[in-house]
Amino acid sequence: MKKILFFLPVFGMFLLSCSEDRRKINESVLEHAADSLKGNESIPKVTFYQYEDSSSYPDAILELYTPLGNQVFRPGKVPFEFNIKNFPFEEGVADNPRLFLILNGSDPIGFFSPIFQRELTMGTYRVVAFLVDEYGHSLKSFGNYVDRDFMVGESRPFPYSAEPYLALNYPRNAQTLPFGEELVVDFLVLGGDMKLDGLKVQIKVNEFAYEIDHMQPIRVSNLPIGDYQVRVKLVRSDGKELEGPFSTVTKTIYVR
Repeated sequence: MKKILFFLPVFGMFLLSCSEDRRKINESVLEHAADSLKGNESIPKVTFYQYEDSSSYPDAILELYTPLGNQVFRPGKVPFEFNIKNFPFEEGVADNPRLFLILNGSDPIGFFSPIFQRELTMGTYRVVAFLVDEYGHSLKSFGNYVDRDFMVGESRPFPYSAEPYLALNYPRNAQTLPFGEELVVDFLVLGGDMKLDGLKVQIKVNEFAYEIDHMQPIRVSNLPIGDYQVRVKLVRSDGKELEGPFSTVTKTIYVR
């Protein structure tokens, strides 16, 4: 079994500090809902923003050889085999994984090898795999990511749906964010094109809300100490909700 690495908050903090010299765009400054914080100019306001698009590795290709579409496996160790092209992925060379895997909307898990196994119980699974850049953010050009449905044991396929859906890279569930650090919301939209299909993503961090109509990491600064529910939702541009099980992802984070 190849080495598996879970999310490391320190790594994310370090990478975010390296991006401070990039120009901010699409800033949205929000008022605190709590009466005790309203009108207090000494308290920094919560701000959503992005950095200018600097997509890296647009020619990188991630191919999934195993599992095949709706392939059925016995419960136990399920094999995964990827092929990676035009991307500096070398097993065991980097200190941090560049290939991540999401199963049924769970937190991403990083891998140092394109061939590995996962211990899985009976059920129907949707795998989303993607490559990440030096900041740990998902690459978002066509071919940088791949998705596939498969089954383990006596299970049934997901009902057919042509609707697009979400995969959330950041934040991770139960993530603790040091006070003063920015929260990163990094997502992929699969099965559709946000511009061509008239889609937008709504982001809510407790009462603070933001919308975006393209795939780009969102940063949230000046969150007060507390517990937060981060809700990322894919909808039509007219506000109509999508029906798929993966159109909304919710994570809990803590600012301490």
